[in-house]
Amino acid sequence: MASKYSVKLKTIAEEHDLIVVNKASNYETALVTTADLNRPAMQLTGFYNYFDPKRLQIIGRVESTYLDTLTTEERFKAWETFMQYDIAGLVICHGVPALPECLAMAQRYDRNVFVTDQDTSQFQAELIYTLQRYLAPRITMHGVLVEVFGEGVLLTGDSGIGKSETALELIKRGHRLIADDAVEVKRIGRDDLSGSAPEMIRYYMELRGIGLINVRHLYGVGSVKPFSSIDLVIEMEPWVEGKAYDRLGLSSEEAEILGVKIPKITIPVRPGRNLAVIMELAAMNNRQKKLGYNAADSFVSAYDGAINAGMF
Repeated sequence: MASKYSVKLKTIAEEHDLIVVNKASNYETALVTTADLNRPAMQLTGFYNYFDPKRLQIIGRVESTYLDTLTTEERFKAWETFMQYDIAGLVICHGVPALPECLAMAQRYDRNVFVTDQDTSQFQAELIYTLQRYLAPRITMHGVLVEVFGEGVLLTGDSGIGKSETALELIKRGHRLIADDAVEVKRIGRDDLSGSAPEMIRYYMELRGIGLINVRHLYGVGSVKPFSSIDLVIEMEPWVEGKAYDRLGLSSEEAEILGVKIPKITIPVRPGRNLAVIMELAAMNNRQKKLGYNAADSFVSAYDGAINAGMF
């Protein structure tokens, strides 16, 4: 399925160390717009129903072995029919040299052809991951994204609530900044979200009264990370006297981002609360829940058991 986003074919070739064996006139500007791939075995036999030339075309051992069974004339015919389509690009795996008939038709119809030494299955898996990362649905959210004990924690809340200050304290405690103020969220796969910072503000933080700081330069490369999964959303809000806050953790909230539901908790903010410690605790507790342990459920179960045993 085509995405409204795109990535340059040249970028894909460079990231995957592809060897260019035929460079088309559009090599510098050609765009890939879909993360779907195609193995053109059926097309090389002459079946073109439901063929999508916008996909990157991958030649593996099956296709190469089939082509070896054809005569030179049959190969010319198969490749000519194939190259007449405006394919996004052709990649031949296992280091198999491009057949002369393939190169001749690629030159005639001005198509990009590459060779890689990688196994077909491994290459396809890595390529799909790369394309999904570049072409993923995305939105930009106001917030701060930090990695705490391996958990991607997205801090949200009104401006001035203390998100950046809390993130800075977490950085001082050994955790890592991904994005401050603007978080670019991508849906990688069906249920996974990844967050990063826009290129212009990557690793910068804005602190009222001080201004902009570069976290990587001040605290070192270990204090930042280019992207992270988003595992927990923490909404920071001003403390409201008389408001009933969840004290056991039995209720569960969820935030929906790009159609993916993420666990969410609300943290009331007031002077005297050590927010960095609370964020660390929230991250560890979220990890425990993913591993199957819920402290609140365990407590309630033990309490109910004590009541049934007549201990109260």
